Amino acid sequence: MTDTTGTTATQITGNIRADYMAQVRRKRMMDGIIIVVFIALMVAGFMIADDRNAGGFWDGLHRFFDFPKEVLGEAVQKMSALPAHLLKFLPSLIETINIAGASTLIGAMMAMVLSLLSTRGMARWPKLIPLFRRVMDIMRAVPEIVIALVLIFVMGGGPVPAMIAIAFHTAGALGKLFSEVNENASLKPVEGLQSVGASWSQRMWLGVIPQVAPNYFSYALLRFEINIRASAILGFVGAGGIGYELRNAMSWGKGQYDEAAAIFILLFFTIVLVDQLSSVVRERLTHGKSEKVSA
Repeated sequence: MTDTTGTTATQITGNIRADYMAQVRRKRMMDGIIIVVFIALMVAGFMIADDRNAGGFWDGLHRFFDFPKEVLGEAVQKMSALPAHLLKFLPSLIETINIAGASTLIGAMMAMVLSLLSTRGMARWPKLIPLFRRVMDIMRAVPEIVIALVLIFVMGGGPVPAMIAIAFHTAGALGKLFSEVNENASLKPVEGLQSVGASWSQRMWLGVIPQVAPNYFSYALLRFEINIRASAILGFVGAGGIGYELRNAMSWGKGQYDEAAAIFILLFFTIVLVDQLSSVVRERLTHGKSEKVSA
């Protein structure tokens, strides 16, 4: 009887192992097929794009570094004018940072409301949860540059279209992240506040926000970094900021490359500085201040 039981257990173990190995082989085969399809799509897309270009990619590859060489060469020749250029474009850089900061703040506030309205157990109108989620999907699916182009056509150039476009996209992107944070929050404070007659806004503000505020702020800082880059890019389509100055400097060509180099330097150091500062703040928010243990 014992031998029969042992043999049966061995057979079951062998069957489980065989099924597991079969699943592993199927998964590896599917992964291989996906990789092959992905590579084929990439090659096909590259070939189509290369055929539609004014010039072939491979034919012009040897000139890849010609433009950076011209910019750096002119910047080195006019090195004495670099400090003046940095001061000249500093107000435009501040405008770009202001656009990013205002759009991040407005987008984060919109995202907070949308995320609370689209989280199960917290939503004011549970039946409308799919609607609010689709709204956030649409908001983050439309690129900022498309929204900015439409607004520039309606309102004219300037920082306001850029701010609205970035805030709109930020609300959709942060709304998705905030809603995931909300799902990990405890509902006990909400239920306690509801039992004493608190309104929905009071339940959210007093019962949920204190729990999720550090993660909210962390994600908002991360989005602020992204929005600085976005606001600089939108300047190329006339939305103001340092991107607009960069477009003008690039369009003049030779003779203005030293100004373009100064703008690149300002953007580079600003993005690095903001990235480092926000990383430190996010680390403090999520993990707390690290304390050295004395021996």
